[in-house]
Amino acid sequence: MEMTEEAVNNERLQAAARFKAFMMKNSTKTNLNLYDHLVRLLTKVMDERPENAVDVIEDMSRELKGSMLQEKQDTLRDSPSSSAALFLAEQQKALFTRAAGDEGDHEEDLVESPLPNVAELAFFFEQAGVDLGREEMQRVFLALKQLVDAQCLLRCRFWGKILGTQGNYLVAEGEFREGEGEEEEGTEQTHEDEEREEEDKDETELVEAADPTPKSTYKPPPPVPKEENHTGVNKYTYFVCQDPGMPWVRLPMVTPAQITVARQIRGFFTGRLDAPVVSYPPFPGNETNYLRAQIARISAGTHVSPLGFYQFGEDEGEDDGLRDSYEENPNFEGIHVNEMAESLNLWVHHIQHILTQGRCVWVNVTKKSADDVDEDAEEEEREEEPDELQPEVGPPLLTPVSEDAKMNDTPPWSSMISTNLIPQFSIAVLRSNLWPGSYAYASGRKFGNIYIGWGMKYIGKAYTPTILPPPQNEYPSGPEITEALDPSVEEEQALKAALEEQTAALDETEDLEDEEDD
Repeated sequence: MEMTEEAVNNERLQAAARFKAFMMKNSTKTNLNLYDHLVRLLTKVMDERPENAVDVIEDMSRELKGSMLQEKQDTLRDSPSSSAALFLAEQQKALFTRAAGDEGDHEEDLVESPLPNVAELAFFFEQAGVDLGREEMQRVFLALKQLVDAQCLLRCRFWGKILGTQGNYLVAEGEFREGEGEEEEGTEQTHEDEEREEEDKDETELVEAADPTPKSTYKPPPPVPKEENHTGVNKYTYFVCQDPGMPWVRLPMVTPAQITVARQIRGFFTGRLDAPVVSYPPFPGNETNYLRAQIARISAGTHVSPLGFYQFGEDEGEDDGLRDSYEENPNFEGIHVNEMAESLNLWVHHIQHILTQGRCVWVNVTKKSADDVDEDAEEEEREEEPDELQPEVGPPLLTPVSEDAKMNDTPPWSSMISTNLIPQFSIAVLRSNLWPGSYAYASGRKFGNIYIGWGMKYIGKAYTPTILPPPQNEYPSGPEITEALDPSVEEEQALKAALEEQTAALDETEDLEDEEDD
């Protein structure tokens, strides 16, 4: 049955309506539809009548669509991008620009510069499978150049990277020239502070006079003095920054109390130097001090060198256990890689061991000077004090790592060669198992140390926090504070009679004495 002409026209109108509805469907990205866009485009073509319209129709369509989107964005205020990546890029931009006056020839400065060859360090540790990436190491290289240019350093090297939960720390180790880089110990009190302390003292004395408080007989142990700059755990100065290009921050000197508490606690770094360290025992300082204490512990336990690279000076009379310095051996010719990888006796510590006291050199804190106590007090103390403390002595410098103690049957070190496929070009690699992330390499006369980790020591078991001390005992019970029972009436009368008899007897005695005197 053939369709009538009217039915065909109706079918075409319906198809056209459906197609128009399809073209008027809005886009989910731009909220525009094809129908309106084509209407505007054809209107623009008819208005402008460009030559070769078929060749420029795509450009006109793109321009028209862009103008529609721009019109809707004109009502919004442009907000400049201030992302952390852009801020870091602006900071790192200075790394790739030369300062004014650096255009000349500085061959002498290059020879005497303390700037380390980080590219060489990265090359060797990349063979050992330890690296931050060539791009980051290049930025670290340039950041160390900034540090060397800003500080009067005698030596400088890239210590490593300590990871944190919110940011990381790039650590540089430096040694100042003699007489430079000294830290100022404390600050002078102002006149206002002194007046405030005097007022507080006067108020305290008035309160104590009205209601005296019990005096504590507890005497805290004397504090262990910290080691001086350029000695012991404070031999080197450390600088940290979060990213290459950011300003370097000098870490303060570390104290024995900080090292002692750092050995008893465990916690991740946050990446903020001013963050508090919440722990028990309470840590004496913030994250800056905790970071410095961990750096000292890691350096003392993991910085090693090939046997014979360093040697002691010509002071033969000094005991090896008390030596704190060494010098490079000019006659060192290197040790074969296979021997370095097989024997731990060929690796030695070149950083002093930290004693239980928190120092590298033991000091007797119980000994007092003659100015503090007189002779009588000294005799009493000698009678009360026990025998004199025995000085603590740790392993001397340049002790082989094979003598290091195990941690729950875990060997402290693992040695290997970088590759077995091309052994003639391999290097010896030493990895610390007690401080995961600490590595050392040796190749001929060259060696290096680096640490990349979270700054926590392997303890071989689940960590158990330090137990709180037991509560203090109550005040000792005695007759002066013991509450007595109330006496009965008969007891009170008997006591009163006894007191009266005693008073009468005393009066009679006094009368007799007066008569005898007369």
